[in-house]
Amino acid sequence: MADISTDVLVIGTGPAGSATAALLASYGVEVMVINRYRWLSNTPRAHITNQRTMEVLRDLGAEVEAEAMMHAAPQHLMGENVFCESLAGEELGRMKSWGTSPLSKAEHLMSSPCEMNDLPQTFMEPILFKTACSRGAQARMSTEYVSHEQDEGGVTTTCRDRLTGKTFTVRSKYLVGADGGNSLVAEHLGLPFEGKMGVGGSMNILFRADLSRYVAHRPSVLYWVMQPGADVGGIGMGLVRMVRPWNEWLIVWGYDINQPAPVVDAAMATQVARQLVGDPELEIDLISANTWTVNNCFATHMQKGRVFIMGDAAHRHPPSNGLGSNTSIQDGYNLAWKLAAVVKGQATPKLLDSYSTERAPIARQIVTRANQSIAEFGPIFEALGMDGGVDHDKIQRSMAARCDATPAAEAQREALRKAIEFKKYEFDCHGVEMNQRYTSGAVVTDGQQPPNPNADMELHYQPTTYPGARLPHVWLFDRNGAKHSTLDLTGKGQFTLITGIGGEPWIAAAETLSQSLNLPIRIVKIGPRCAIEDHGGDWARAREIRDAGCLLVRPDQHVAWRATSLTADPQADLTRVLHAILGH
Repeated sequence: MADISTDVLVIGTGPAGSATAALLASYGVEVMVINRYRWLSNTPRAHITNQRTMEVLRDLGAEVEAEAMMHAAPQHLMGENVFCESLAGEELGRMKSWGTSPLSKAEHLMSSPCEMNDLPQTFMEPILFKTACSRGAQARMSTEYVSHEQDEGGVTTTCRDRLTGKTFTVRSKYLVGADGGNSLVAEHLGLPFEGKMGVGGSMNILFRADLSRYVAHRPSVLYWVMQPGADVGGIGMGLVRMVRPWNEWLIVWGYDINQPAPVVDAAMATQVARQLVGDPELEIDLISANTWTVNNCFATHMQKGRVFIMGDAAHRHPPSNGLGSNTSIQDGYNLAWKLAAVVKGQATPKLLDSYSTERAPIARQIVTRANQSIAEFGPIFEALGMDGGVDHDKIQRSMAARCDATPAAEAQREALRKAIEFKKYEFDCHGVEMNQRYTSGAVVTDGQQPPNPNADMELHYQPTTYPGARLPHVWLFDRNGAKHSTLDLTGKGQFTLITGIGGEPWIAAAETLSQSLNLPIRIVKIGPRCAIEDHGGDWARAREIRDAGCLLVRPDQHVAWRATSLTADPQADLTRVLHAILGH
């Protein structure tokens, strides 16, 4: 007999675990979440928060989104990635990033009701964790996962109270391992991974110092220091990252992975900070320092039976592109509604098979992209003459040569400009953030062909209602004139059926199925004199169906199925689709 029983046990309170617990609690599922430490993240590791993640927070509630924005550095301060010899030294170039260039900003505004921002993990985690606990999740700190056993009826997990040393057991219907890059849950499951851990070494130095005189006139999140001697391991150069503008900072500095990890004390931290800032008299207030390894590893399958992994447990990669916590939270958004539907008896466990089918390709994509972004610093090194060797004097001469009035120097300047511009694939890669499309048993295409991309799918978001894609955002209006994003009309743990004038048979079919399946289905009818109106015609242009067609949207705001027009038997078609998705 287990000591504690719950529907879902979540191991880990990082972005993935806390988001999953918050979503499950919001959906009315009994959930318990444990953390082996006494509190949440004590370092601001993850920080870039993209629009899709902010949409998840918005779906958790306007107050959750508002609190995140209150603590975040806003998008305009994310600014331009600066490449320099030091913060006080010569600037080598910069690029507009994170949606701040005019064209990219327009794309961001058209793509989502939410703004991306810079929200350090030390702020994100408490918001998600508090939301989970305030909505009914049971939480235990200083409690570590030891092992688990699953059977046909559920999972029995052994945990250890780190304060008393005593073990206890938790019986749950499902177990979620969100326990980080050294996941014991993943290890015990024996899940398949591709790639390699520990391909590079880095250290983080977190400190306070007022550096506004060096940066306030050129706001940015990241200041890349291209300096001889700063090109060993890690992410390839010295990095000074803004944590709080402009008095809290994180330096990332590489070390040789083939050597023992260095001990970073106050003297070393101060020396590194002085070197990268370019101020030999700089005094810092050291908060913490730690070492970490760059990984290139992902799970090719993310579940076994009743146990699932997510977040860093499934995709282990460097911080390039700012994809880590975003992908982790989106893992939770994908899984939580499915667990809720199965726990409530609305779906069969077959629905859960779609989790790994949908999210494992995303894990592969983002790990590949993040590591590729590291390699794409190579042309910058090459243009500056920093591509190999440790002859610092030679490197300095090569960097200085770009100022000469010679054809070779002009070619060098052009090469540097192009190399920096190419880094948009890391620092303004909107398509990677927003173009996630699913193919699984939880999506029904009826043989429709996906649209051909009309632009670079990594760089640019491609809105479509093709099944498996996220529902496009446009602004619509209610009868009182208030505007609502199409995303605001969906989600909240429910399926949504969207139709227009002439689509009344779809509405009748949805209402009948909602009763027979005990499955709440939100109905949204869009058109003149309807509860929701499309005054600007934006929805008509985005929907890719006719007025009498319909979209069935999943609780995670991805399109599950669409009918371009009214079919001969709407009741039979909607029944067929929902039964297929729910596994009946």
